Amino acid sequence: MTQAFDLQDPLYKMMGLARIVEMSAEGRATLEYHAREEMCHSGGVVQGGFISGWIDAAMAHAAMARHGEAIVPMSLELKVSFFAPARPGLVIAEGWVERKGRRTEFYEGHLLAPDGTVLAKATSTILMADAKKVQDASKAALSGA
Repeated sequence: MTQAFDLQDPLYKMMGLARIVEMSAEGRATLEYHAREEMCHSGGVVQGGFISGWIDAAMAHAAMARHGEAIVPMSLELKVSFFAPARPGLVIAEGWVERKGRRTEFYEGHLLAPDGTVLAKATSTILMADAKKVQDASKAALSGA
């Protein structure tokens, strides 16, 4: 992994990122999250948006590991299937490239309980956007231009 990630970044903190376990150049990533009680509804079940976000982030980190800092992975489509409730505590999100392309790639991922139980699975179509163009567009949008 050549990129440095600040685990104190507000987005990482809000999502409960505990650590980035793996990012391999082959297009694979593993991230650990701490599901907190305030992320839950209905008697301690983690809300699905967090689960979707965790798997989406693992797939995005896999893309970043594969392509480096020159790209920003932009999700074009995300499908998540939920199999079992996630509860407060540690969860593991894994993402990997399934089919490689020049600008668009297909990724898969899942969320696991610490005992290996699959809680959810996801697929995503990801556009490998030029990082400079994305940053320039963000600056323009923030400046009101």
